[in-house]
Amino acid sequence: MYDVVIIGAGVSGAASARELSRYQLNVCVVEKEEDVCCGTSKANSAIVHAGFDADSGSLMAKLNVEGNEMMDEMSRELDFHFKRNGSLVVCLQEDEMPNLQALYERGVKNGVKGLRIIGREELAAMEPNISDKAVAALYAPTGGIVCPFGMNIAYAENAAENGVEFRFDTEVLHIERKGSHWLLQTNRGEIETTYVVNAAGVYADKFHNMVSSKKLHITPRRGDYCLLDRSVEGFVTHTIFQLPNKFGKGVLVTPTVHGNTLVGPTAIDIENKEGTNTTQAGIDEVIGKAGNTVKNLPIRQVITSFAGLRAHEDGHEFCIGELEDAKGFVDCAGIESPGLSSAPAIGKMVADIIKGLSNAPENPNFKGTRKGILDPKVLTNEERAALIKENPAYGNIICRCEMVTEGEIIDSIKRPLGAKSLDGVKRRTRAGMGRCQAGFCSPRTIEILARERGVDPSEITKSGGASKIIVGVNKDRI
Repeated sequence: MYDVVIIGAGVSGAASARELSRYQLNVCVVEKEEDVCCGTSKANSAIVHAGFDADSGSLMAKLNVEGNEMMDEMSRELDFHFKRNGSLVVCLQEDEMPNLQALYERGVKNGVKGLRIIGREELAAMEPNISDKAVAALYAPTGGIVCPFGMNIAYAENAAENGVEFRFDTEVLHIERKGSHWLLQTNRGEIETTYVVNAAGVYADKFHNMVSSKKLHITPRRGDYCLLDRSVEGFVTHTIFQLPNKFGKGVLVTPTVHGNTLVGPTAIDIENKEGTNTTQAGIDEVIGKAGNTVKNLPIRQVITSFAGLRAHEDGHEFCIGELEDAKGFVDCAGIESPGLSSAPAIGKMVADIIKGLSNAPENPNFKGTRKGILDPKVLTNEERAALIKENPAYGNIICRCEMVTEGEIIDSIKRPLGAKSLDGVKRRTRAGMGRCQAGFCSPRTIEILARERGVDPSEITKSGGASKIIVGVNKDRI
């Protein structure tokens, strides 16, 4: 019997778990995939929005600004990559200037600091590759970029260190009220809990509608992206948006915290909640629209394309709170953009709701800091030599594109909620994220995973489930 069960180990669920671990509560996170960060949280723009886009007075606007302001402290406490690079919303026509002015005024009303409208000359000085058609831009210095994998994993690891239990490969099939508690039927048996936090992403409406007469509808909104090689680092230094429309902020061009350039996304409503396949039409749209705001886009340097799903609620609003007709069931639903930016504030809000319902005392043993995986590349030559002398695995390069060592991969497997698959290692260390996209390092990574986990290499998967890499042998083993 748990006090709280959180459905979903994305960034909202993990942030909520971490904040709830501040209290003396028995908390469990159930996740249908094999790892944290396997849904919306793993495939997005990796942007920390300033907060000028959401409607004034909305929960989106409030939590966006609050989450943005919390990000510096969170990245220090939990040791994940975050940078305030600033964002630019580009106006391409003089007759659109009133729309830019309206966006500025909304941002001011939302409490975004430092906003200003800049002219063509200043814009071109800031971004030499900006389109010749650009006439002005809204500049938000508080905008930033973050590693979404690192952030999600950091929250989850810290929650686990503070006593939160994580159950992976555990899919919730049904929820019902049983007296004073909730009963969750899963593919791995029954789970009982006093409170439920519904942080299930595109599936959040499914669980909401199981327990409430006031129905919720979430549409999976697919976004296609292209990722460019780090060889074009510096092509843009700010996050460059187009003036938003009803489908969002348009195609953006942004640097990543690791030195790549990201272009996307599209905004295509679909029915399939697992529909993360890219399409040629989607990629063509990304490339075409990106050319509206920047010139000379080095599109031949694309090393991969991918798609993610946003959990678009019909009212385009975050749905966070205890349900009136389902006491003890707390929605954390409709968390689309700016969900990543808002995650620190979302986690705190959810924890405050549960604290108010349970009156749980504070956890005197709460540890608020977490140290990430050691990256030898940030060390001096002397420090690196000393590290390799102490642990030779840090001198063995496994991923040549990203210069990831065996020591880092071992750490990613052995730490709390450690990696179990190739994608799990990739999200934690970047092994396989480089130009060759795991073409060379996969066999060695499989060997290390198998060795450290004590399993046969044929048991190692790309991303859990049936995604096995080795499906047979082509000669007898000796």
